[in-house]
Amino acid sequence: MRYRRVPAGSAGAVEICVTDRHDGDFRVDGSAEKLAERRAHVFDGEWTWLRQVHGAQVIGVDHVGQGAGEEADGAVTELLGAVLCVQTADCVPVVLIGDAVLGVVHAGWRGVVAGVLDTAIEAMRSRQPGPIHAVLGPCIRPAAYAFGDEELAQVEAAVGGPARAQTSDGDLALDMALAVTRALQRAEVVSIDDLGFDTADDRWFSHRVRRDTGRQVTAARLVAI
Repeated sequence: MRYRRVPAGSAGAVEICVTDRHDGDFRVDGSAEKLAERRAHVFDGEWTWLRQVHGAQVIGVDHVGQGAGEEADGAVTELLGAVLCVQTADCVPVVLIGDAVLGVVHAGWRGVVAGVLDTAIEAMRSRQPGPIHAVLGPCIRPAAYAFGDEELAQVEAAVGGPARAQTSDGDLALDMALAVTRALQRAEVVSIDDLGFDTADDRWFSHRVRRDTGRQVTAARLVAI
C-alpha cells in the first residue's frame, strides 16, 4: 500500500492511497464482504466507486457515497471526507487536485481519446477555479504495451503530440503515461507527479502482462488540516 498527502489549498490536503496486489483484489464484482474489509483498511466510510466503461462520463459528488455504481470514468468533489476511487490493472489512475476540489479519473487509451481528462478538469474548474495538479498512479509502461499504429494515431491526435515508444522486443508501443501527461499539459494542469509504478511488475495486477482478473485501487479524499 502506497500513501501520499498533498496540499489542496484552502481545503487542507488530499490523502491518496494506492494499493497493490498484496493488499488484495478491489474489483467491485468480487466478494462484497472482503471488499468492504479492504476498503476499511484504506479509508473509512462509504466510497464513490464507478462502473468504468472507457468513456468520458464524469460524475459530481456532493454527499458521501453519491454515484456509487454509476457508469462513469471519473468523479469530482469539494466535499471533505468523500472517498473517490478508480480501479485499474493497466490503465492510468489519475488524481486531480485543485484548490478545495478533488477529482479521480480512470484513463485508458479509449477514455483519453474520448476526452475524459478534459471533462474531469472542466468539471473541477466549474466548481472551483484555480490551478490543478495531477498525480499518476501505477500503469502499464511501453516496454510491455505493444500497440497498433491506427489506434496510436488516434491517441496522439487526441493529446496533441507524440506518445509512441518501443516494447522490449522492439515493437511499436504506446507510452500511456506520456499520453496522459500530454493531455494534462494541454489542459493547463500546472504540475504532474508520475509515481513511476509499472504494472508489468508483479507487485501489481496487470491484465495485459499476466491476464490478472484482480484490480488495485487508487483512492483519494479531501481532508482538513
